[in-house]
Amino acid sequence: MKRIAEIERKTKETDIKLTLNLDGKGASSIDTGIAFLDHMLTLFSAHGFFDIDIKAKGDTEIDYHHTVEDIGICLGSAIKKALGDKKGIKRYGHAIIPMDEALARVVIDISNRPYLSYHVPLERSVTGSFDTSLLKEFFKAVVNDAGITMHIELLSGDDAHHGAESIFKAFSRALDQAMQIDERLDAVPSTKGLL
Repeated sequence: MKRIAEIERKTKETDIKLTLNLDGKGASSIDTGIAFLDHMLTLFSAHGFFDIDIKAKGDTEIDYHHTVEDIGICLGSAIKKALGDKKGIKRYGHAIIPMDEALARVVIDISNRPYLSYHVPLERSVTGSFDTSLLKEFFKAVVNDAGITMHIELLSGDDAHHGAESIFKAFSRALDQAMQIDERLDAVPSTKGLL
C-alpha cells in the first residue's frame, strides 16, 4: 500500500498544495515564498527520505505567520492521511542531531493524541529575515493535524539557523523511525486496539 497524501488548503490568507510520500527517496520540490522555510523543509525531506512537493502562496507582505502555520496544518494533515489506519507502524521515534554547536532532540509518538512540548531557548531567534520563534507555531499545527505527540528540545546552541536545522533534521529522522512498518505487528501498536 502506498502511503501518499495530497492536501489542498485555500483561505483568504494562503493557498497551499502539498503532496507527501512517506516511503520516498528524499526528493523535494518546495516553493513557499519563504526561503528559510524552503530550506528547512528540504532538509526534512532529504533526511527522512520523504518525497514532498509544496507550492504555497501567502500574505507574506504582512508577515510569515499565516503561511508558516498553514503549511504546518497541511503537512500534519498529509502525515495523518498517508499513515492511514496506522496498522503495523513502530509508533515511536526519536533522534538526537547535531549541527555544529547546536544539538536537538525530537521524540515522537504517533498516538492520535496531539501534544507539543517545545523547549528551544535562543537568545536571538532571527536568521536573515526569518524569526525562528514562528517554528513553534509550525510544529504546533503539525502535531494538531497529524495527531501526534512530539517533544522538541534544543539541548545546546545559540545560532538560530543551526538550532532550526538540527531540529528539522531530528524531526525528520524521528518521524521516519516512528512510521516504519514492524513486520512483527499485524495490528495497530496499542493495547487498546486503536490509535
